[in-house]
Amino acid sequence: MATYAIGDVQGCFEPLQRLLDYLLFSPATDRLWFVGDLVNRGPQSLEVLRFVKSLGDAAITVLGNHDLHLVMQAAGFGKASNEDTLDAVLAAPDRDDLLAWLRSCPLFHVEGEWAMVHAGLLPSWDVAKAQALSDEVSAALTAPDYRDFLAHMWGSEPDAWRDDLTGWDRLRVIVNAMTRMRFVTPEGRMEFRAPGSKGPPERGPVGTLPWFALPERKSADHLIVFGHWSALGFRQMDKVLALDSGCLWGGSLTAVRLEDRRVFQMPCGQAAQPTGWE
Repeated sequence: MATYAIGDVQGCFEPLQRLLDYLLFSPATDRLWFVGDLVNRGPQSLEVLRFVKSLGDAAITVLGNHDLHLVMQAAGFGKASNEDTLDAVLAAPDRDDLLAWLRSCPLFHVEGEWAMVHAGLLPSWDVAKAQALSDEVSAALTAPDYRDFLAHMWGSEPDAWRDDLTGWDRLRVIVNAMTRMRFVTPEGRMEFRAPGSKGPPERGPVGTLPWFALPERKSADHLIVFGHWSALGFRQMDKVLALDSGCLWGGSLTAVRLEDRRVFQMPCGQAAQPTGWE
C-alpha cells in the first residue's frame, strides 16, 4: 500500500490520469491525498470531481479556496470571475451530489506525523488545535443552514486569530488561514492585499514571512503537506512539503509517496515525459 499526496489539480483531469497511470495507482491498495483546489481555471473540473468522489475511501481531499468558491457560486454567493471554468459543474445533473460531497470534505487532515491543509496553519495553532478548528468549519458546511455560513464566509477580516473570536468572524479566520494564507507578520497577522502577497516567498510583502517560516510555529512537530502557492512551487523543506507546481500554468502535477518521500512529476505540456526521483 502506498499513499500519494498530490498537488493542486484545478480541473486538469488529463494530466491527473496520466500521473496515476504512471504511478500504477490502484484504489484497491493505494490511497491519494489531494491538497485541495480540485476545480476551477482548468478545463475539466466536472470530470475531476466525479473521479475523485468515485474513489471513496481511497482518496482524502481537503478543501481549497477554489473548491469553496464553487460551493458559494452554486449557492448564489460570491462574485464570479471571467477566469472561472465551473459552468459544466453547475449545469451537471449530479451537481447536488457532487457539491454535497465537496462540502463534506474537511479543511485539515492529520495521520501520524503527517498533516495536510490547502494553504497553511497560523503559527499559534498546533495540530490538535487545527483539527478542532477544521471540525468547526466542517460542522457549519454540512449543517442544514449551511447557506447562512456561505453568506458570511468570504472576506479578509479579521486578519488574525484570537481565541475569543465567535460566530462568523471565528469561522472566517479559520477558512482564510487554511485555504488562502501565504504570508503572515511575526505576530501572526495574515496579509492578503499588499504587493507581493501572491508572489514567491523571497519577494513577499514588507514585514511578513511565509507562514511556515515563523520560528515559533506550533505545528512544526508534524510535516505539513500543502498546496495553493504556485509561485512557491514544489519544495521539500524542514517539516513542510509544498506541492503546487503549477500544472494549470503549464508546469507539472506533483505527487509524493509519503512512505519514502519519493517524488513523481507529470509535466502538463503535450509531449513532456514524467519523472520520478528519490
